[in-house]
Amino acid sequence: MAISDAELDALLGYEWRSRLTAAWLIGVDRRASYRERIGALLLDSEVCFAGTGYCFALARLGTRADAEILVAHLDRYLARPDLDYKQAAALGALLRLDAELGTTYADRIVVPDGPWDTWVGARRGCGASSFAPEWLRASTDLKCDFANGWTRS
Repeated sequence: MAISDAELDALLGYEWRSRLTAAWLIGVDRRASYRERIGALLLDSEVCFAGTGYCFALARLGTRADAEILVAHLDRYLARPDLDYKQAAALGALLRLDAELGTTYADRIVVPDGPWDTWVGARRGCGASSFAPEWLRASTDLKCDFANGWTRS
């Protein structure tokens, strides 16, 4: 990839558009050295919109450590239905990782009447069908498959 770590670091220090771009580039290139930083940015959720990129990057990195970051985000923000800090993107990425890793991190989140259903139920007027776990997983799969189609890793 033609972007340096210094350039990625700079992008991660700006507003949401540059952070989103950096996160996608990190995910496409699977730069695992950024796992902790991406995780911290996701958990802090300082700016809007960038979280979707962080979730994509973690889905592309594809390890248990990435799944644990996504679980930590969901544990923190599903308890806050008044905040939409990319819980949907995080669940989609987590479901993809569970499928790839053979893990069950998402099981306790998506049980009927569990944390996911409670959070979605509190999002009145937001189109609950767009929060269906199957749809979120499929959306993440499309993004990751797209990246797979034009990268070697």
